[in-house]
Amino acid sequence: MNITTGKVPKAQKVVLYGVEGIGKSTFASQFPDALFIDTEDSTQHMEVSRFDKPTSWTMLMQQVEFVKTNRPCRTLVIDTIDWAEEICKKHLMAANGWSAIDAEGYGKKFAALATEMGKLLDKLSEVIDVGINVVVVAHAMLRKKEEPDEMGAYDRYELKLEKKTAPLVKEWSDNVLFAKYMTTILTDSKTNSKKATGGQRMMYTTHRPAWDAKNRWNLPDELPFEFAQIAQSFAEATVGVGQPVQQPPNQPVPTQSEPAPIMPPENDVPLPEPQPDFSPDPIVEINPAIPKPVADLMVHDRVSFEEIMQVIYVGGFMPADTPVENIPPDLWGYFQANWDKAVNLLNTKIRTF
Repeated sequence: MNITTGKVPKAQKVVLYGVEGIGKSTFASQFPDALFIDTEDSTQHMEVSRFDKPTSWTMLMQQVEFVKTNRPCRTLVIDTIDWAEEICKKHLMAANGWSAIDAEGYGKKFAALATEMGKLLDKLSEVIDVGINVVVVAHAMLRKKEEPDEMGAYDRYELKLEKKTAPLVKEWSDNVLFAKYMTTILTDSKTNSKKATGGQRMMYTTHRPAWDAKNRWNLPDELPFEFAQIAQSFAEATVGVGQPVQQPPNQPVPTQSEPAPIMPPENDVPLPEPQPDFSPDPIVEINPAIPKPVADLMVHDRVSFEEIMQVIYVGGFMPADTPVENIPPDLWGYFQANWDKAVNLLNTKIRTF
């Protein structure tokens, strides 16, 4: 049995939410070596690294998987999780033939949404396990809160997510930071009129009746909304995480017990070491009649126009030689939601190797 003491550095799971326009994306961009999955084009004015905007739930999940497998950054930023939830809703609607995500059937649709969002959080945890920090950005919303043992109700800031999804995101995170403008109310002693002043951007790190927040860095309850305010605590929590393993100092040099390596002749040029191929995928020509979410998946998986049409014909979805312009939108929606099945049909019954 192994027993350890002291703090264990690890990649951090941070949820950052706040009111509109306060600078959440800018704050998130200051985490080390940040790479954005920008679901709402909020970083187009910023000098940051980003994936193409995900146009489907499958594409978003592929981007997270790419980060886990290839480790192209030290921090992955989902900006924002509430827009990602909207992409997830469209995915479920297309996959199940639903016209909306609502409480029909005793909340079955909201439960399905929470399950699918949970899959995203599980995949983000896998990113954490390989030493990459994850920052989840979200908008804030005001919701009326009523306590059964108190008189009346009050407004409370919460994550702008569905009621079954928000608790999952909060429980998943190590730190939930809430940002808003601090406003001071001044009262004129002569006229008793009130005037709002101030507007300083503030960050709140602990739970209050008026908002959700938590942290494991022993931060003060209230701080200016600046990355410098958490930089030291973040660095201490992640020291050494995601860094290459260093050889311990003063290691003895191995004795020359093995034969010396054979050197190439003077006229020969040594071959370079093989390097992983991160070059862009070859361009796939996409017919403009194909919706962009499906087109993006085709480009990612190198599926040509002729191949997707063969999937439609061989799969029995439409008669052979049906023009692409006559493919109904709900069939494209089905492919978007069941892309793995379409690719499997392509690989097993259409492509020849």
